[in-house]
Amino acid sequence: MDDRISTRIDADLKKAAVMVFQQLGITEGEAIRMFYAQVNLQQGLPFELSIPNRETIEAMNEGEIHAEALPTYERFSDIRKELGV
Repeated sequence: MDDRISTRIDADLKKAAVMVFQQLGITEGEAIRMFYAQVNLQQGLPFELSIPNRETIEAMNEGEIHAEALPTYERFSDIRKELGV
């Protein structure tokens, strides 16, 4: 017999996820079944869960602080031109 799952989820999160599922052509139920199948197959969550270490947090903060000074490019060809390739 099939089991039933009932849970509460943030409405905005659900709405955004449903839009992705629609683009993929799958239902919410199919997405949940796929998640459970991957958990079973991988014997764990199908994505990495981690807490960044101090060095990573510092690098992320530094990137945010200096983001305005970094060059931006409209096209990939502009990056190649800048790099001389």
